[in-house]
Amino acid sequence: MMRMHVIFATVGRAALLARTVDRMADQSRAPDGIVVSATSTGDVAGLDAARPQVELLLGDKGLCRQRNRALRHLAGKTDVVVFFDDDFVPHNDFLAMIEEIFQRDPDVVGATGDLLADGIHGEEIPFEMATHRLDSHVLPRAAPLRPREALYGCNMAIRMSASQGLWFDEALPLYGWQEDIDFTYQLARCGKLVSGDSLTGIHLGTRSARSPGKRLGYSQVANIVHLWRKGTMQPNLGQRLLLQNIASNAARSFFPEPHIDRRGRLLGNLLAIGDLLIGRIDPRRVETM
Repeated sequence: MMRMHVIFATVGRAALLARTVDRMADQSRAPDGIVVSATSTGDVAGLDAARPQVELLLGDKGLCRQRNRALRHLAGKTDVVVFFDDDFVPHNDFLAMIEEIFQRDPDVVGATGDLLADGIHGEEIPFEMATHRLDSHVLPRAAPLRPREALYGCNMAIRMSASQGLWFDEALPLYGWQEDIDFTYQLARCGKLVSGDSLTGIHLGTRSARSPGKRLGYSQVANIVHLWRKGTMQPNLGQRLLLQNIASNAARSFFPEPHIDRRGRLLGNLLAIGDLLIGRIDPRRVETM
């Protein structure tokens, strides 16, 4: 029997978290446990009304810190961990498909879903709209798996035996930004990373509790530079992300989207570039901004 646990790292989204955790009760393959890593009791207000029971861990704020806290808690207790963002809604067969994939091929060390929709690239997707679409979606049972160089952090499953000694980089504070690339690029040295249409869900792209514009803008530059130096960011991907983000923030700062602080992000980009030029760039600087 494969033991499988789900981890939610959350802050400032108690109402949404309660709904996403409650929906875990509808999984055709129930998790063997759910761990919620939060920063205060306010982050989990109302969670006691959710159908599944959870283990609650409280500690310092920061996506990487919170995920590491959960990993340490589960060490030796599980075979697979599945990280879900609190604004990710999985298909009800998600965990069943993860179990099937990991049991069928022991060389698979990580998997992520090919999403039906992702609100991070546009307007937020309402929870009810996501659940309605997922409930009517029929999975293609014979869909082939595709190789990946890294996994998408909003939904990723990790084989614990392959990740021994591997941790999320706590030098990437707060929202983390690109922490999934860093972690799973290293994980890929131990085996195969995959995705496929049979593994899916919807990322709502909820804006609340995300880093303010200036902080995220600084991270868009500083985190990539940090990972380049560390050797866990593919040069072509890092260069593309860096140029795309700076160009988008500059161009759209004149007519920004209502839900995105483009001017704040551009200011953060410029601060990071200035720090890079004088040799003091550090992703952790966002904690004091």
